[in-house]
Amino acid sequence: MSEEFRQMRLGAAIQRGIEQAGYEQPRPIQVQTIPAVLEGRDVLGLAQTGTGKTAAFVLPMLENLSRESGPGPRALIVAPTRELATQIADEIRTLGRYTRIRAVAVFGGVSQNSQVNALRRERPDILVACPGRLLDLMQQGIVKLGRIETVVLDEADHMFDMGFLPDVTRIIEALPSRRQMLLFSATMPKEIRRLANRHLDKPHVAEVEHRRPVNAIEHALYPVDEKQKLELLKHLIDADRFDSAIVFTRTKHRARRIARQLDSSGHRAVALQGNMSQNARVRAMDGFRRREFDILVATDIAARGIDVEKVSHVVNFDMPNTADAYTHRIGRTGRAECEGKAYTFVTGEDRSMVDQVELRLGSPIQRCSVEGFDAAPLRSARPAARRQTASRKPGSGMRRRRARRSTTQRKTA
Repeated sequence: MSEEFRQMRLGAAIQRGIEQAGYEQPRPIQVQTIPAVLEGRDVLGLAQTGTGKTAAFVLPMLENLSRESGPGPRALIVAPTRELATQIADEIRTLGRYTRIRAVAVFGGVSQNSQVNALRRERPDILVACPGRLLDLMQQGIVKLGRIETVVLDEADHMFDMGFLPDVTRIIEALPSRRQMLLFSATMPKEIRRLANRHLDKPHVAEVEHRRPVNAIEHALYPVDEKQKLELLKHLIDADRFDSAIVFTRTKHRARRIARQLDSSGHRAVALQGNMSQNARVRAMDGFRRREFDILVATDIAARGIDVEKVSHVVNFDMPNTADAYTHRIGRTGRAECEGKAYTFVTGEDRSMVDQVELRLGSPIQRCSVEGFDAAPLRSARPAARRQTASRKPGSGMRRRRARRSTTQRKTA
């Protein structure tokens, strides 16, 4: 553990947790955020997923809660998806393993009974919750927020996108008037700006460079006919080194179908989409993190909050609907100053969105073509992008690894 962490006025138990977790150097968002949270200030954090923001609020929260004991819950973290809520709770347990701080996550999509039992058994200091389930438990009188000292709104822009802003407002109104509030968002639409202006008191602003992760990524556009997308995807998986990849689709049905077709052709793939049960979603995510699957095929909503290290590739099987969605998707790779690749399949209907994405990036994206997958050139109103013809031979390393795994293993992983 670096001297920078040691100088942050974190207690010995928490420093021990940092060391055991393998953290060496604090990330920029942590350097900017931790001292302000320890001082009790409100914080407005502008940071994407994968920048280390979870530890940026968890570490000082653990320290502040450790200084005094009392009945809980004393801290509340609101997250837009069950995957993110689960990840945050796991991070709290990892970093706080040498403290007596307890955390419980509550979210919808499953029966509330086990979560209610955990609340009554653990009497947690920290409650990590998705808005809908939290409001249900509040209305039933199971959860009371009268003792909350610190509240975190994580990925606030995603909560707005998913229609949770009215629920979040109701939750805030149920909190004590004197509390510390931390709001984290990758983007700052006007609705989130109004929320921050209304509920944050002279906040400390912590911001990491938004384009830095994007610049660590190799971008490429592949013009292709709609009917050839799947075969192009299979070709690129074999031609390039796809150690761990996320493929984004527009619909839940398409995510299921592509994962099934990739799996049947010998690629270790799994889908993540909204119609899956919570247990199935957990199995898919855990399997992807443990490298039981090389490819996760996901929709935007299902993938929000996913934080997986060392994703080598992101493939936009379908062009996203907004430039913001593009940067969020490709931000799953190229993390922690690691390199990554982002491939986007585009048809003639995507020209306008390509222009918007290139305007956001500040530079054109190179056009690539693969022999046998010719499509009409994707022209743009912006300066012509460098065009490259891909003539790679399929790699054999990943294919050999897959061949060693039986079909039964793939189907039951």
